[in-house]
Amino acid sequence: MIKTRTWIIIIAVIAAVAAAAAIAVRFFLPAGTTAEIVKDGKVLYRIDLDRVTEEYKIEIGDEDGDRNTVTVRPGMIAVTAADCPDKICVAAGWASGERPYPIVCMPHRLTVRITSGDAGADAEAR
Repeated sequence: MIKTRTWIIIIAVIAAVAAAAAIAVRFFLPAGTTAEIVKDGKVLYRIDLDRVTEEYKIEIGDEDGDRNTVTVRPGMIAVTAADCPDKICVAAGWASGERPYPIVCMPHRLTVRITSGDAGADAEAR
């Protein structure tokens, strides 16, 4: 039978390894926040929100006349204007790494979603 002292040492070693792993993940893996703007299931923009330095707007429209304005700020993104009837997407507010809820405009088939990690941002941060 293993003595109490041995169990304490085993538990302490496991706790130390777990703490070291948590620190390594936190500081050594890229943890960026990426936003994707998707229309009709196709990714239009992928933006690294951690690299954005100043606010800018993206106008999204289609041949049916549907219009949305997506505003990007450092670390956050929102649909700030839409010509859809209910404007639920505008009322959703700002999404960010701390608030990673998707923003959806159902009438225009538009989604803004937050993903963690560097997924290869392909929109220039300004």
